[in-house]
Amino acid sequence: MFEELLIHLAEGLDNRGLPYMIIGGQAVLLYGEPRLTRDIDITLGLDIDRFDEIISLSQDLGLNPLPQDPLKFASETMVLPTQEKTTGIRVDFIFSFTPYESQAIRRARQIFLRHQAICFASPEDVVIHKIVAGRPRDLEDIRTILIKNPQIDTEYIHNWLKQLSAALEGTDLITIFFDSLKELPEGESK
Repeated sequence: MFEELLIHLAEGLDNRGLPYMIIGGQAVLLYGEPRLTRDIDITLGLDIDRFDEIISLSQDLGLNPLPQDPLKFASETMVLPTQEKTTGIRVDFIFSFTPYESQAIRRARQIFLRHQAICFASPEDVVIHKIVAGRPRDLEDIRTILIKNPQIDTEYIHNWLKQLSAALEGTDLITIFFDSLKELPEGESK
């Protein structure tokens, strides 16, 4: 059911020419360890001014917005949470147009499911997102992604974490990353 919904989401976004990348648990399934995930997180390379296009796409795909006032909620949080009518799968559309997100979307990897290209965040960008989120589950996801992707571009990650740490004053994202590297089994770290 997730695969089918991912295919329909990618088709709908591509048909509308909307830039995106799949992040979160679905991307971790691709680059890390299999784990239970109940949602799909999609970062859009859009500002909230294109909200109506996402609402239209949601309606076409049978996704019901969860907030009572979806526009107000999305304007305040930059997220439109929706839920698929028949399966109950949650799909969060994240509006973002920062320089980092724009580059991450350009770097997204196309993975084919049943002849449909789906744009997934690169493993480096999944690690960056997980470090920023910083929950215990995210830190474990980082570790498995680093182990399963030994060719990961740590310099790219370091450079963006440095910039994001400066923007998020008082947050030392680089230390979190280097601590994750130290926790890798011998022979796995760069």
